[in-house]
Amino acid sequence: MKHLYSALMLLIVLVAPRAMAENYISDELFTYMHSGPGTQYRIIGSVDAGNKITVLSRDRDAGYTQVVDSRGRKGWVKSDYVTTQPGLKERLPALEAELKRVKSALASAQDDAKAQQKGLVESLAKRNEQISKLEAHSSDLNKKLIEAQSEIRALRAKIDTQKDDLLMRWFTYGGMVAGGGLLFGLVLPHLIPRKKRRRDGWA
Repeated sequence: MKHLYSALMLLIVLVAPRAMAENYISDELFTYMHSGPGTQYRIIGSVDAGNKITVLSRDRDAGYTQVVDSRGRKGWVKSDYVTTQPGLKERLPALEAELKRVKSALASAQDDAKAQQKGLVESLAKRNEQISKLEAHSSDLNKKLIEAQSEIRALRAKIDTQKDDLLMRWFTYGGMVAGGGLLFGLVLPHLIPRKKRRRDGWA
């Protein structure tokens, strides 16, 4: 009966860890494993930081947890050193994989940013070229407009001068006609012979 009980307990110890959640020794150098929940109990070994353990029970008053380590040893360690977070050794591969993924995503984002920047630079260069052409065309139009305005002013001045000349000619012609008429009026009586009066008083 005693052997049967011992075999049953051994089976429970071997099977129970697989059904329980995984725990770890926190990232200290190592922690001692005692035969009971306290430093007054015999040290039966040590557990390195980051090693997987299986929690069997906890003594909250003593602050110790009964565990089975990866080598199958059963003992008690301080509860402060037991954590549900994997140690650095366990997390390092996952962290390296995550770092690699982030670097790859960053490189891809940088490539996309460079491509977009290149496209923006090319687009900006084309727009600057178009603006330069428009500015040159606008400058030519302004130059032609100034020349046309100067030509219009010159033509208007010429027209005004011609009007003045024409008006002066009309005044001159009018004066000449008036003077000629006056002169003709003065000369005409002398050109027409007068009839001599008869001495008897009859015309």
